[in-house]
Amino acid sequence: MSLGSWMNKILIDWGVDPKFANMFDESIIAVLMIILSIGLDYLCQAIFVGGMRRYTKRSPHTWNTLLMKRGVVHHSIHILPGILIYFLLPLAFVQGKEMLAIFQKICVVYIIVAVLLTINGLLLVMLDVYNSRDKQKSRPMKGFVQVLQVILFFVGSIIIIAVLINKSPMSLFAGLGASAAVLMLIFKDSILGFVAGVQLSANDMLRIGDWISLPNDTANGTVEEITLNTVKIRNWDETISTVPPYNLVNNSFQNWRGMQESGGRRVKKNIYLDMTTLKFCTPDLLDTIRKEVPLMADYQPAEGEVPTNAQLYRIYIERYLCSLTVVNQDMDLILSQLEPTTYGVPIQVYFFSRNKVWKEYERIQSDIFDHLLVMVQKFDLKLYQYSD
Repeated sequence: MSLGSWMNKILIDWGVDPKFANMFDESIIAVLMIILSIGLDYLCQAIFVGGMRRYTKRSPHTWNTLLMKRGVVHHSIHILPGILIYFLLPLAFVQGKEMLAIFQKICVVYIIVAVLLTINGLLLVMLDVYNSRDKQKSRPMKGFVQVLQVILFFVGSIIIIAVLINKSPMSLFAGLGASAAVLMLIFKDSILGFVAGVQLSANDMLRIGDWISLPNDTANGTVEEITLNTVKIRNWDETISTVPPYNLVNNSFQNWRGMQESGGRRVKKNIYLDMTTLKFCTPDLLDTIRKEVPLMADYQPAEGEVPTNAQLYRIYIERYLCSLTVVNQDMDLILSQLEPTTYGVPIQVYFFSRNKVWKEYERIQSDIFDHLLVMVQKFDLKLYQYSD
């Protein structure tokens, strides 16, 4: 005797009309099976997930902590009640074959969803393990994992649809070939993002933690996250900018990583001298400079050479910068007089600060140029200053 017939007999014994007993006997068995499976699910969750949680607290390792964090054990346990109901349903629906097919389809969809969530959790665990290694942080893999997630859920959706309409998944995949253009349009951003992510990673153009700046000040800050569709940048004013990866590949951007990894950060500024104050140095002016400027005390012009006060000022700037420990002496230190302009004669000062932290870097260069601007008058020079 089937479970349905057994329930039918019980209902009739309880005084239920045989007509209604024949209609609901198998449905009641199905509901009881679902309740049984839900109870089994809670029991398994309590035993396996609870046991894993307690074990993780006692012996926290990378693998068990991540499996719990990403819900891999939790989702995998959900597969058990789905399988149980699927194989028990034929015992309930002996006469109602159509209802049996509907309920079994629901079970299969439930099992597929649980499997997809379990695999997705495993992908995230692998990503977490990869990101936990310091050597791998320079090559972010989140974009690639997101591509695998898109493929996973896309294939899973096709299989679910095939189950619901009683078609072979392969026939649906074959039919999708005809609509490839539509799919390309739907997943255009994801495809472009994936290709751009491959280029950025393969060419080592961008890493998490890099300081980058985009044209027109659309973004200027540190890269916090690189995903399939966006690159998240925390700007220096604490705002967040999101930029599609393919924009970084198709357009130019400035990456300051080279500066951060080098021995110094460049300082490049001009000091504009009043052209009318440039002149040859007289012996008296030379003596005055030697007395008032300690770094120039031992200066002696070459025999027969009559230096200009601007020339002495450039020599002083070089000596002054060479005396500072904050200036990296192993990198370029260049002083050059540029072409005169309507704003005077520009003296370009080019050197590298050892300290690359933004706040300290700005303070260092400000202090240096404050000193250089004040020292101009010691050489009987004046700074150019526009006046009506």
